[in-house]
Amino acid sequence: MAKEILKYILWFAALVAAQVIVFNNLCLFNIAIPLVFIYFIIKLPVTLGVNWVMTLSFLLGLTVDIFSNTQGMNALACTILGALRMPILHLYYPRDDELSNPSPSSRTLGPAVFMKYLATCVLLYCGLFFLIESFAFFNIGLMLARTGASALLTFVIILAVDTIPGSRRR
Repeated sequence: MAKEILKYILWFAALVAAQVIVFNNLCLFNIAIPLVFIYFIIKLPVTLGVNWVMTLSFLLGLTVDIFSNTQGMNALACTILGALRMPILHLYYPRDDELSNPSPSSRTLGPAVFMKYLATCVLLYCGLFFLIESFAFFNIGLMLARTGASALLTFVIILAVDTIPGSRRR
């Protein structure tokens, strides 16, 4: 149990550091920003209670907000993603009892189900983040372009991180 908690603390710290140091400084064509830190929320065990998931999601978003100077946008979007994570997973994987490992990954869910789950979570998060950022539908074309491009870039990077052999080991 303590080993699992330590693993998630290290994931939290590593993803926040990577987001703040590397990914916040990456902007492709002034549109796409990779928001890779949400991988922490996506990988939380399905056996974890909703209150814990929402609390950890809020803390993750707040930590990134503090270091990125984004005034709570990540905290709000992460909290909503944490609340909707299980309903999204149930869209594609309706059986809770058959999970051998409670942490969602391409190995535990299967590549097709995990990619659908990941794509939905990433698209939802990016849509929320850029909607909160613009706080209006003034320039909907730019908002949709930023959402789509950032979601695609984030999806590709998270999928690459998930397929690293070290993250698959048990």
